Amino acid sequence: MKKVVVTGMGAISAIGNSVKDFSDSLKAGKSGVGKITQFDTTGFDVTIAAENKNFDPSVWMDKKEARKMARFTQFAVAAAHQALEQAGLLQPADAEGKRHVTSDPLKTGIVLGNGIGGFEIVSESMKKLFEAGPKRMLPLTIPMMIPNEAAGNISMIYGIKGLALTQVTACAAGTDALGQALDLIRAGRCDVVVSGGTEAVIIPFAVGGFQMLKALSTKRCNEPEKACRPFDADRDGFVLGEGAGILVLESEEHAKKRGAKIIAEFAGYGVSADGYHITAPDPTGVSGSTAIKKAIEDAGIKPSDVDYYNAHGTSTEINDPTETKMLKMAFGDHAYKMKVSSTKSMTGHCIAGGGGLEAIACILAITEGFYPPTINLDNPDPECDLDYVPNKAQYGNINIAASGSLGFGGHNCVVIFKKYN
Repeated sequence: MKKVVVTGMGAISAIGNSVKDFSDSLKAGKSGVGKITQFDTTGFDVTIAAENKNFDPSVWMDKKEARKMARFTQFAVAAAHQALEQAGLLQPADAEGKRHVTSDPLKTGIVLGNGIGGFEIVSESMKKLFEAGPKRMLPLTIPMMIPNEAAGNISMIYGIKGLALTQVTACAAGTDALGQALDLIRAGRCDVVVSGGTEAVIIPFAVGGFQMLKALSTKRCNEPEKACRPFDADRDGFVLGEGAGILVLESEEHAKKRGAKIIAEFAGYGVSADGYHITAPDPTGVSGSTAIKKAIEDAGIKPSDVDYYNAHGTSTEINDPTETKMLKMAFGDHAYKMKVSSTKSMTGHCIAGGGGLEAIACILAITEGFYPPTINLDNPDPECDLDYVPNKAQYGNINIAASGSLGFGGHNCVVIFKKYN
């Protein structure tokens, strides 16, 4: 079976618009949560989110192209640019300013995760439709709103022609996309795959919808940086975030042949479905633990080999104790020995973008030797009794890290990364 490696990474988030800034913020335990500025929250119980307040698409793409993209697509293109550049896979700009990939375009693919698509485009066009009629709708409403357009735009901008796929498994989509990319390279269908997740849904429609589900934190809107508190007894819901995490994956053989610097090995992927409830995880944790076990088996390692686990860790009443059960079932006694944390405490819940960003957090943990903290863990829930790296980053040698994602509809998936030797 082909070994798959990581050669590039790109991060767009509320705590940094580069991998370095993202890493520095994780180490510092920096919260990206604040008052919502993208719309007027009058009448909303929820007035906070982890917004990306410093994102300028023109840094990574042509302004004219950016105007034809929804925000989630802009995030994906920006993160993909970073990752391809780090991987050394971009040609010099041609006469039109295009920078196509240097790899065989027919053996290069894209697999992205996205949960919702361009919700801001839907909202704006629906408003125009009802107020002024269909002829006032945005002309590009459909191509801007649909979830596959992030992958499609990356394909067009960088001349990637092997495939461009989109996974839509809610909050698990970014991690599932990585798993599908792993399988495509192992099968020989692609030499290189640009993969990860992207999301941008901090708009009235999405915040209102999640608010009606009673899923979002409302207690600490006056101290937003303390609102997201996974595994804490005083948690009261998740905080919406936005961003994208993108990896360049390739076969070890292909990476070595072109002299690429290899960052880490992508060793395993496991997936399962709860078959239980449209929004809540199966409280027994059985299906979630199955995904973990499958990933461990796929990676050819033992449970005790995992040093760090980046949890889904949403800060909701149901998720955190259920996920703790999953870890205990999958890892046994080792669950108490390894480090577990939720970087959502800093980035907010970026839906599909979370899977990509959390995979990057795992790789940074391995390459830079630190365990990202779970901030705001001041009063641990007795049902959540593992080592969640409370409040401050810890340092040490990390050889293997895993990341798990759980999506509405009962989607469970886990990816495993190893130090590359």
